[in-house]
Amino acid sequence: MFRSLRRALCAAAVALLLPLGAGVQSAGAAGSAGAPADASAGASATAEAGAGYWHTSGRQILDAAGQPVRIAGINWFGFETGNHVVHGLWTRDYKSMLDQMRSLGYNTLRLPFSDDILKPGTMPDSINFADGKNADLQGLSSLQVLDRIVAYAGQSGLKIVLDRHRPDAAGQSALWYTASVPESTWIANLKALASRYAGNPTVVGIDLHNEPHDPACWGCGDTTRDWRLAAQRAGNAVLSVNPQLLIMVEGVQSYEGVSGWWGGNLMGVAQFPVQLDVPNRLVYSAHDYATSVAQQPWFTDPSFPENMPGVWDRYWGYIFKQNIAPVWLGEFGTTLQSTVDQKWLAALVTYLRSTSTYGADSFHWTFWSWNPNSGDTGGILKDDWQTVDAVKDGYLASIKAPGFPGGGGGDPDPDPDPDPGGGTAACSAAYAVSSDWGGGFNAEVKVTNTGTAPVNSWKVTWTWGGSQRVTSMWNATYTQTGATVTASNAVHNGAVPAGGSASFGFGGAPGGGGVPSVNCTAA
Repeated sequence: MFRSLRRALCAAAVALLLPLGAGVQSAGAAGSAGAPADASAGASATAEAGAGYWHTSGRQILDAAGQPVRIAGINWFGFETGNHVVHGLWTRDYKSMLDQMRSLGYNTLRLPFSDDILKPGTMPDSINFADGKNADLQGLSSLQVLDRIVAYAGQSGLKIVLDRHRPDAAGQSALWYTASVPESTWIANLKALASRYAGNPTVVGIDLHNEPHDPACWGCGDTTRDWRLAAQRAGNAVLSVNPQLLIMVEGVQSYEGVSGWWGGNLMGVAQFPVQLDVPNRLVYSAHDYATSVAQQPWFTDPSFPENMPGVWDRYWGYIFKQNIAPVWLGEFGTTLQSTVDQKWLAALVTYLRSTSTYGADSFHWTFWSWNPNSGDTGGILKDDWQTVDAVKDGYLASIKAPGFPGGGGGDPDPDPDPDPGGGTAACSAAYAVSSDWGGGFNAEVKVTNTGTAPVNSWKVTWTWGGSQRVTSMWNATYTQTGATVTASNAVHNGAVPAGGSASFGFGGAPGGGGVPSVNCTAA
């Protein structure tokens, strides 16, 4: 629904800019809602929140230290198109783009891709190497370019969600598989990417498939059409190789006769929730758009825009309000050319909950898009790929959120098939106090594989100089004898590849204990 028009518009825009490029897919589908205020949860988010891998607790996403975080990001598309690389590199250096995103207050990047980039030998085109631009991308495959983007984003403090947008560059598919890209290929490729970035918490999640729509169903039980069952199969497969990732599951188009945006209908979650083998890893995702994408009946309702919160509540907002799971608005956008669209975006931003009032106890979001060449929405950048659309960006100011600590980019050229034989297992640990209020404190410990072989399990020990005791610990188990604490990996984070890392956090009391020396042993 609506996609043929959007593809045509976007393809036309790319044809003008890039004679060699393929058609570009742009945006998506419908609605979310608010929840009762929890000022204490929101206020606990700090500028340094976000370290390590993330997990969920009720409707919130927490970092490795248990601090709540808010995804407040942007979509940068192109890897899913015939260019097999993010767009705009024909004009600018990729690092300058990422730096600009960060400077504007976006903290997360959603990167659409197609399964084509997983094919051996897939190379990007339309990258400008003049005047030193993109110099370190020369000769790299599409997948290797993705590695470079992940590495630099991590160094800059941007997190990344990988979005399986299309089975191939030809176009969007209603179901998660096609005749040429069967389910087995879809799952194998998701696992390959999850393994590729295992140990690198810059990549915090995978959006399993973009915008399932009719004939996709939710909860119907037909394994050829039931997206909820397919998402469980794929999500569990991803977690089997990288159990620390967030699994983002979009909705469908229609549920029990109620139709909406592609991927935006999550009404079925109430009766048929997604069930994953690893707890606290599920995030539901919706898409929502304005009239520049397509008309919907709610835009012409006499009560518009006051009717919109009820629409979003019905389709996906109830998941957040009922504390079922976090909700991430993975795509929303508009050209802002009509009054209706302006009112829609203003209402939606209010609905998503301002960071100043609610902190991270809010909906998560990634705006569509960074690219100006999305035919039905435009982008945050104008057509010169440099100038910011200050009006559009300004609408998002109240829902932007603190950035994340940089330096976690990992190896820019990871080996997806490391040699499992030989090498030495070794690890180090770094202990950092994240907050101390006198009566107690929180701390995070990062375990890094410093050897040449994968680590299968690890233990960290330290001895305090005072009377401190652990009061709670997450992502590890512990014993304490006197002032000495021994923390061992949890089931899901014991395996750490060479050069990779894992983290755990804990609360202790009383405060003021300082930072002890820590020792790490690996097996």
